[in-house]
Amino acid sequence: MPHGDITHLDIPVNDFGKATAFYRDLFGWDIQEYPGFEGYPMWQAPNKVSGGGLADRATSPTKHPVAFVEVDSIDDVLAKATAAGGQIVSEKMPIDATSWLATFQDPDGNVIGLYEGRTDTSEQG
Repeated sequence: MPHGDITHLDIPVNDFGKATAFYRDLFGWDIQEYPGFEGYPMWQAPNKVSGGGLADRATSPTKHPVAFVEVDSIDDVLAKATAAGGQIVSEKMPIDATSWLATFQDPDGNVIGLYEGRTDTSEQG
């Protein structure tokens, strides 16, 4: 996906089973856990364009849904966001060997997620 695309929406929930049933029935989402992502059921909308995960509300950096934007460099975007009055909510952390996430709060208090991913594992950051 190109830089700036919204790639993902995390929805913090208290009960994965109830939330899975709710969103499957409500929107027809395909929700399942994938190897390596146990405890984080991922959903896909019928149009296959959007997706995300059901996050554990107890450990989620926010208590509200968070949209994730794909960026070329989380470090660069966090620096730019904080220079413009934003605050880091969660520092850059690995998802796997080739992808990372972070969250920041804009000056109005909105939390936005950042996603950085590479297919070339020789250039990890």
